[in-house]
Amino acid sequence: MSDLEPTVRVRIDARPKGAVAHVTVDNALKLNTLNTRLMQRFAAEVAALARRTDLRAVVLTGAGDKAFIGGADIRELASLAHPTDAKHFIEHVHDCCRSLRDLPVPVIARVNGYALGAGLEVMAACDVRVAASNAVFGMPEVRVGVPSVVEAALLPGLVGWGRTRRLLLLAENIGADEALAWGLVDKVVPPVALDKAVDEWLHAVEAAGPNAIKLQKQLIREWETLPLDQAIRAGVTAFARAFESDEPHAMTNAFLNRPRR
Repeated sequence: MSDLEPTVRVRIDARPKGAVAHVTVDNALKLNTLNTRLMQRFAAEVAALARRTDLRAVVLTGAGDKAFIGGADIRELASLAHPTDAKHFIEHVHDCCRSLRDLPVPVIARVNGYALGAGLEVMAACDVRVAASNAVFGMPEVRVGVPSVVEAALLPGLVGWGRTRRLLLLAENIGADEALAWGLVDKVVPPVALDKAVDEWLHAVEAAGPNAIKLQKQLIREWETLPLDQAIRAGVTAFARAFESDEPHAMTNAFLNRPRR
């Protein structure tokens, strides 16, 4: 494989409390845009991570310092000749997003530049998002003749319907500070501080019980679609399931027996 060929790089960081996977979309010459082959590899690599029992978290970013993921490959989009081809292409975008949402551990988006179109949808599929102060966000699909779809459906839950309409119907780009104010991202830092911010969140995840984190992420996914009464009952079930392991007893006793100042 050529060093310039688009790929997805995965680095496993073995830490004292488990493994952290760093996933990098590497198509830097084209702002890390996604073509079919790249998306297929992405979904396969993330699915493989989901099978790791030692995994505590995943950090997703783009290669270089210009883009997280700059969207779908416009040349491939322009080459789609039939609605069936279009359906297959957009399902690959969905597969990438779904693979992240199906991971049993938290996914941190390390947003280091442009997050546009499919890239913003992938970002929205992550659990938490930290952005460089020079990052740019937008959903420009209507400007190339197609609607924003698949995980764009997550946006109303993040930013509300009015702001979703601005992004999707007006194809406006917004900066990092506005994205933070909207709730599209959770933290904004200078570009040089991105890795430090990510590491702070990783330490927070590692301080929690690994089983509790997995139960919590699964429950949040259920809450997204359940009516309120059912969501509350699902929480009762999740709480009880936590006691199928010794984790609650071990961690509560450690808390009660901690050194006093």
